[in-house]
Amino acid sequence: MMKLIGAFLIIIATTWAGFEAAKHLSARTKQLRQLKVALQSLEAEIMYGHTSLIVASKNISKQLPMPLAMFFEHFSAKLSKGNTSVKVAWEESLNEVWRFTAFKQGEFEVLTQFGETLGKHDRISQQKHIKLALTHLEREESDAVDRQQRYEKMVKSLGVLSGLLLVILLM
Repeated sequence: MMKLIGAFLIIIATTWAGFEAAKHLSARTKQLRQLKVALQSLEAEIMYGHTSLIVASKNISKQLPMPLAMFFEHFSAKLSKGNTSVKVAWEESLNEVWRFTAFKQGEFEVLTQFGETLGKHDRISQQKHIKLALTHLEREESDAVDRQQRYEKMVKSLGVLSGLLLVILLM
């Protein structure tokens, strides 16, 4: 009886691990879509609302789920203090929130490059930089979708099958 309970717990644990790994794949795709929406909102706030970056970031943070909401909230708070540049506030916010996201290095590079241009140009140039960042994020999203489609089922199955293999080896 104890062996059966142990075998059951092993299978549950490895299956859970497989599903958690698969969830990370889908979270990346979802967060990329949310990030694109956030940048489009930022573009609208700057271009049509003539809103400052502080107010625009605060508004965007209220529209997004975590962890992106936290990123824009931190960015807005750092800008409100006024003792830092836009670039530094963007990078610090990105570094603080990064570990809570499902993003990869490609997204980090795109966001870092975008942060270097933020607030330095007139509205039209800023819009071009936002469009450029959106184009790069589009590429990253297609990569994320491809990875998700390719590996999600495999990772889930691998979790279950590794549990079964462990049980067989231990019996």
